[in-house]
Amino acid sequence: MTEVSSLTGRLLVATPALADPNFDRAVVLLLDHDEEGSLGVVLNRPTPVGVADILAPWAALAGEPGVVFQGGPVSLDSALGVAVVPGGLSGDGGVASAQSGARAGGGDAAAGGAAAADTDDLPPGDEPLGWRRVHGAIGLVDLEAPPELLAAVLGSLRIFAGYAGWGPGQLEDELVEGAWYVVESEPGDVSSPDPEQLWRAVLRRQRNELAMVATYPDDPSLN
Repeated sequence: MTEVSSLTGRLLVATPALADPNFDRAVVLLLDHDEEGSLGVVLNRPTPVGVADILAPWAALAGEPGVVFQGGPVSLDSALGVAVVPGGLSGDGGVASAQSGARAGGGDAAAGGAAAADTDDLPPGDEPLGWRRVHGAIGLVDLEAPPELLAAVLGSLRIFAGYAGWGPGQLEDELVEGAWYVVESEPGDVSSPDPEQLWRAVLRRQRNELAMVATYPDDPSLN
């Protein structure tokens, strides 16, 4: 199989041409991407369900809005969290596989999300207990661990029900078809207090023609 260049840690931003209602105007953080497939969570699908209603011990660490997000159409009965440990983390060193948790059922794992911090790499073995790096400052959190283990170091936490998954080569085919824009993630994407505006906000900050796509109307007939 042709080697796949990993997009782990980047954002997939749905193009206006993407017709799948599950991903209409979606912004997906890729937690894992290799020749075996891809896994990510949709960052801009808040639900009415409060974190306190399903994971009360973690509710105090969840950012605003303090609700569960629908991470994607796969395994909606599993919980993942996306958190970031700011400072002391950067680069891709020590990348861990999100698939070992989420693809296998995912209920015990959470992922951390934001772009890498501009600081030195945290040496392997020095990561906080209950947290496992995926990319830069993004890491998987063990939701069965006591929250107080991470309370002092987590910069943000978001809880997701389900995730988005692609089989081998499936995401690559969608990219060729023009279904997604691939852009860099930034600190704050995961913990955006206004997730409904994230699609436009991510496109607007691009320094190319993608910034113009942010003005695309929700109803294409108005374009």
